[in-house]
Amino acid sequence: MGNLYIVSTPIGNLQDITLRAIEVLKKTVYIACEDTRKSGFLLKTLSSEFGSFGDKFLFSLYEENEVKRIDEVLNLLKNDQDVALISDAGTPLISDPGFKLVRECIANGIKVESIPGPSSVISALVVSGLPTDKFTFVGFLPKKPGHRKQFLENLKSSHQLIKSTVIFFESPFRLVKTLEELFEVFGDLDLVVARELTKIHEEVKRDKVSELIKFYKRKPVKGEVVVLF
Repeated sequence: MGNLYIVSTPIGNLQDITLRAIEVLKKTVYIACEDTRKSGFLLKTLSSEFGSFGDKFLFSLYEENEVKRIDEVLNLLKNDQDVALISDAGTPLISDPGFKLVRECIANGIKVESIPGPSSVISALVVSGLPTDKFTFVGFLPKKPGHRKQFLENLKSSHQLIKSTVIFFESPFRLVKTLEELFEVFGDLDLVVARELTKIHEEVKRDKVSELIKFYKRKPVKGEVVVLF
């Protein structure tokens, strides 16, 4: 049987690719990715620095088609073909598709190997200035306002039982509204907003949530956002 490699890719700065990730991506012909265009561009860009990656068969695996793709991937693996799974950026499966595929591989006795690397969750945590001994990552908050408010209420209850730094992803278009709801539920807490980590316009803002609401109302947000408190 082949191996399924879970390969982490840069979240911004391409120099964050690991030597092991390069080795695996070079030797693996079949690569499952969220967006074949983005992944194709990544491999092309990396090849200019690390040499040719050779001919690859890139195929899409995203939330809507993951279940349909599982049998195809299992068939490749059972026929002694290695498969690499990558996301658009960072570590696959972290608020990205892939969990169902990994579960089926394990059930079929196929080796799943992690090729660790960049993660915006950990990158944001270590620069936040917040406690790092325990943290709770909750992915993306619900999109619907009512569901999001209820989620935050439940989070507050659990946070009172287990004190830890809370981390979540948010769309730049919903950031102000989410901060306002955080203020309603948690009060004027100390908050960190990390944006565009490892990229040219990286920004980490640390302030009271009330001040950050004012700031982002004046300055619309762009790029990937990680919120911590």
